[in-house]
Amino acid sequence: MKTVVAVLTVLSVIIAFWYAACLPMNIKGVLTEAERAGAEVTPAGAKERRDLSEFGLVLDNNFAIAATWAQDRPRLPAPHQVAVELWKTTGAMVLKGKMMSKRSLFYHGWVTLSATLLGFAIGTGLGILLAVGIVHSRVMDMSVMPWAIVSQTIPIIALAPMIIVVLYSVGVQGILPKAIISAYLSFFPVVVGMVKGLRSPDAMQLDLLRTYSTSNTQGFWKLRLPSSTPYLFASCKIGISASLVGTIVAELPTGAKAGFGARMLVGDQYGQPILSWAALFSAALTAAALVGIISLIERSTLRKMGIKPA
Repeated sequence: MKTVVAVLTVLSVIIAFWYAACLPMNIKGVLTEAERAGAEVTPAGAKERRDLSEFGLVLDNNFAIAATWAQDRPRLPAPHQVAVELWKTTGAMVLKGKMMSKRSLFYHGWVTLSATLLGFAIGTGLGILLAVGIVHSRVMDMSVMPWAIVSQTIPIIALAPMIIVVLYSVGVQGILPKAIISAYLSFFPVVVGMVKGLRSPDAMQLDLLRTYSTSNTQGFWKLRLPSSTPYLFASCKIGISASLVGTIVAELPTGAKAGFGARMLVGDQYGQPILSWAALFSAALTAAALVGIISLIERSTLRKMGIKPA
C-alpha cells in the first residue's frame, strides 16, 4: 500500500508540474487567438508581447489560464489532451473494430515493435557471443572491447541516416535497416553486463572446478553462465529499451509511413503536437511493458535456478 501511495504521489506531482508548464509555454499563442477574437489583452499587440516574460503575461491575463490547457495546436499539450488522443487512437479504435487501422496506435506500435524485437534478438545474440569471446580470449578483450565502447560515442541520430542510405544502396530495405540500428544500440549493454557476469565467479569457485579437472567448456556451462544470468537480465532490460529508441530514431529520417517515429514526424510536420505526444507516450508504455515482461521472465528463471530475485 505504501508503494502505491508513493507512486501516486510522484505521479500527481509530475502531472501538476506538467499543467503548470503549459501556462508559460502556451500563453502567447492563447493571447494572440484571444486578441483576434476581440478580447482585451495586456499588452495589446503580438509585437509588444514578443519579448515579455511568459510568467508576467500569465499574471496580467489570468482570464486566459484555462485556454492554455485547451488549445488545438499547443506548444505543450496538457495531460488530458494527450490522454484523449491516446483514447481516440487506441480504445476508441478497438470499439469501432479498427484496431489495426492506419490511424490506430496499435498498428503503428506493431510496426515499431516488430523491428524492435528483431533488433533486440540480433543485438542480444551478438552481445553474448562477444562477451564470451572477450572473457575467454585476452586478444579479444584488448581489441574488441575498446571498439565496442568507442562505437557508443557516435550519436545514433547522426549514424542512422548513413546506415539506412548504405543499406538501401545495396538493396536492403524494409524492417532490416531499422532492426540493425536497433541492434546497434542494444548489443552494448549486453556485452558489458555479460562480461561482468561471466567474470563474477570468485577465485575459490574457479579453483574448486580445477580440482575436479573440469574443462573450460564445463566451467562455462556449470559455473560462469549460471553466475551471469542475473547480469544478463539486467542488461536485457536496458537493451530492450535502447532497441525501441533505435527503431524510433531509424523511422525518423526514412520518411516511414508507419511506426511511432513516423507518427511523431507527422505531428511535427503538420503542426499537431498532440499526435507526437500521444505517440511518445505510447512508446514509453510499450517500453515499460517490454521491461515488465523481461522482469517476469527473470523472476521465473531465477526461482527455477534457486536464486532469490532481488
